[in-house]
Amino acid sequence: MKPEPRAPDAKASPADRRAFGRAQRAHCALDQWADAPKPDAAGRDPLGWLKASNRGRVPELVPVRHGRMLATPFTFYRGAASLMANDLARLPHSGIATQLCGDAHLANFGFFASPERSLVFDINDFDETLQGPFDWDVRRLATSFVVAARDLGFKPRVGRDAVRQMAEAYRDRMRRFARMDTLDAWYARLTSQTLLKLGAEDATELAVIKKARRSTSRVFAEEATEMVQGRLMVRDRPPFVYHDAKATAREIGRFRAGLPAFLAQYRTSLTPERQRLFDRYELHDVAVLTPGVGSVGRRCFLLLLVADQIHPLFLQCKEAGESVLEAHLGPAPGSGSPGQRVVQGQRLAQAASDVFLGWAEAQGGRGFYVRQLRDMKASYKLEDFKPVDLAEFAEACGYSLARAHAKGGDAWSIAGYLGRSRTFNTALADFAEAYADINQADWRQLKKAVASGKVAAVEAASTDS
Repeated sequence: MKPEPRAPDAKASPADRRAFGRAQRAHCALDQWADAPKPDAAGRDPLGWLKASNRGRVPELVPVRHGRMLATPFTFYRGAASLMANDLARLPHSGIATQLCGDAHLANFGFFASPERSLVFDINDFDETLQGPFDWDVRRLATSFVVAARDLGFKPRVGRDAVRQMAEAYRDRMRRFARMDTLDAWYARLTSQTLLKLGAEDATELAVIKKARRSTSRVFAEEATEMVQGRLMVRDRPPFVYHDAKATAREIGRFRAGLPAFLAQYRTSLTPERQRLFDRYELHDVAVLTPGVGSVGRRCFLLLLVADQIHPLFLQCKEAGESVLEAHLGPAPGSGSPGQRVVQGQRLAQAASDVFLGWAEAQGGRGFYVRQLRDMKASYKLEDFKPVDLAEFAEACGYSLARAHAKGGDAWSIAGYLGRSRTFNTALADFAEAYADINQADWRQLKKAVASGKVAAVEAASTDS
């Protein structure tokens, strides 16, 4: 029987917490990390699970979601968080709890601005965040490197080496966080300068950092807005950003009608000084936004606000549904709405969070979370990676995930569980390769279902906003 994920008493001694971690190997030995679900196991139904994950989404946008997932095995993987959650729930786990990202694939790591305006590298998506076994984030991140390496046409060892690099970085950093002063560990962050020191200052890395520094609301406004009768408005760029379309006319109409109450409730989720900052802005426009892959079909709106008649602020209001992990771990304790769950999890796990990060409920009781759309935000493009880049990026992601798990859980317990041997690294690489095979088969199953007409799909590009 699997243990309920938990963390030891935070006030217990480091030795006791480390011993707790070691004892958890009785539930899941390190070599068991190589275990992968059986693709033909009874009850395993990828298409059925995918269909279930579409519940509550805007029906007209579900084919767009399928279309984006169809592009490659990696885009499928991005949209298949619920499928992997169902698979992971069937495997043994450590029983050591932390605040999970819930969807920790490599495309959900990138740069953004801290409140102090420094450029931070961290996890940037917490739609599925929940307390749970740290294993699940680690397994999902590891597999994403193998899937990505295959998509890029790299030799098999490249993806495997990236996973081992990520595992070593995670294990090493977790030990370091355990030994650090408590406040130092809490405030730790991976800045662009630190990241450059981890590897060579290659052109790919420097280009992403340069892009991030230019990715501000002011720069974005130059391409994304236009003057309409003397008022700054969002420029339509379908299918990513638009005002009125048959598929979403009812949704945006409802959202607009309830905006005054929505913004008033959102304001209360901010700290008092940030409420004062928000009060300086006036709402100018509302548009529909369709970001990413897995998020497509969730209601998502772009708000354009302006201060002093010239200073733009873009806020993304994104529907927060039930986490894909809740079916296996239960609901988040103490969160009044899905939006609150996302924001509280993000604030806990991130090194630094957006000053405008907050939540509210729209008409009909749907939970949303709010954040800036562009605030020195940039991610690596998969197609720009060379094999050496993938390994260096894996190390950075391992570092960031360890920091998040140490902040949201107990570093001594996780470090004690992982130990010093490299059994964990090798077993995790074995799992990642095996699950990448499963992901490939599931992707082909979706392609076959679309080709036969059983599943509707609309070919469309994706965007990460």
